[in-house]
Amino acid sequence: MPVLLHVLAVAVFAQGTSEFVLAGLVPGISADLGITIARAGYLTSGFAVGMVVGAPLTAALGRHLPPRWTLTGCLLVFVAAHAAGALTDQFAVLLVSRFVAALANAGFLAVALSTVTTIVPAGKQARALAAVLGGTTLALIAGVPAGALLGEVWGWRSALWAIAGLSALALVAVAVLTPGRLGPHGPHARVDLRAELGTLRSPDLVRYLVLGVLVNGATFCAFTYLAPIVTDGAGLGSSLVPVVLALFGLGAFAGVSAAGRLADVHGHLVLGIGVPVLVAGWILWAVLAGSPSAVWVLAPVLGALSFAVGGTLIARGMAAAHGAPTMGGAFSTVALNLGALVGPLLGGLAIGPLGLAGPLVVSASLAAAAALWSATSRRRPTPRS
Repeated sequence: MPVLLHVLAVAVFAQGTSEFVLAGLVPGISADLGITIARAGYLTSGFAVGMVVGAPLTAALGRHLPPRWTLTGCLLVFVAAHAAGALTDQFAVLLVSRFVAALANAGFLAVALSTVTTIVPAGKQARALAAVLGGTTLALIAGVPAGALLGEVWGWRSALWAIAGLSALALVAVAVLTPGRLGPHGPHARVDLRAELGTLRSPDLVRYLVLGVLVNGATFCAFTYLAPIVTDGAGLGSSLVPVVLALFGLGAFAGVSAAGRLADVHGHLVLGIGVPVLVAGWILWAVLAGSPSAVWVLAPVLGALSFAVGGTLIARGMAAAHGAPTMGGAFSTVALNLGALVGPLLGGLAIGPLGLAGPLVVSASLAAAAALWSATSRRRPTPRS
């Protein structure tokens, strides 16, 4: 595979680490800035807002620009946003920096995926895309626990500096290796955007997008507050937070791998079984929120289930959005990040009345809503799987 694919994967790894790393940094940010844990958790929602705004915007506009300048520009903004976040003592500035970083992240990812399809043969594009997007899963396995460890040893700002440094290295490599212009089979610059947006009227697509919001909301609700759930809720030491995050990441890797093998042929089966089991899993963890044993067992299991279902929803949503070749990915990105926006907000509100079991209760409720929506919308015609 071209070296550029590995460079793009490194950049996606850094960006994925940034998106998820707050799960291990929330307590430190809360203590350092003198804010509540719930308010610190809203930083994840701020990042999600940036992704929601940035994904469709860059999908529509980024295809008209030379990929080298678009990718390096996005990385430059991403690095600057992390430097600003690491230097500030103001929550508002940190929140804005997360939003700006997410805008850059969304723009980079949209252009990177379009670039990949032009530099590899048609028969190897799926493998190439998987290699680049594998950086996100690797972020869960290695990047997030490493960031949590840095936060534990040198403070949460060190994690932001590490992400900025890795992104800066990727920026140099991307500037050197990325072609100045895409080939004739690059982004679909002449596609009528109004026609693509019209695919949002498809009941099949709407079904998968709503499920994506609910399932990802459940995932990010609990994941955002995982560090205090582990320490204050289950009574484990803070030094064990990176280990729990790594277990969740390993589960997520297994789930994504399973979705990649099963989604095309058995997607309906994955959703039919996975969503109800997710409901049971989140309910069980909410009931056992004070149990250390529950953390060790349920973190990897629910990581696997959440990402198996989430990965399947992306695949099914992309298939349902076949009439939107440039915006289909943006639709799925918006749905998943709406979940990442709503979940932590609801989880933070639930901490007051319910304590640190609150986010787990919210995750169970969102998963239950997904199961109900899946059951009621299944009566509509869906793509054969």
